[in-house]
Amino acid sequence: MEEKLLYTIKEYAKIMGVNEITVRRWIKKGEVKILRKGKVIRINKDELKASE
Repeated sequence: MEEKLLYTIKEYAKIMGVNEITVRRWIKKGEVKILRKGKVIRINKDELKASE
């Protein structure tokens, strides 16, 4: 199984063991960097290491 490079907010929240609202709060505070294309938001896998 290939490791994903980008995660949705929902996937990231599940991996981190928090609610999606918490992830959105982190994004708003600048604690988690995102990649955005239009309305689509993705979080790079490198943010997992930075958040641990």
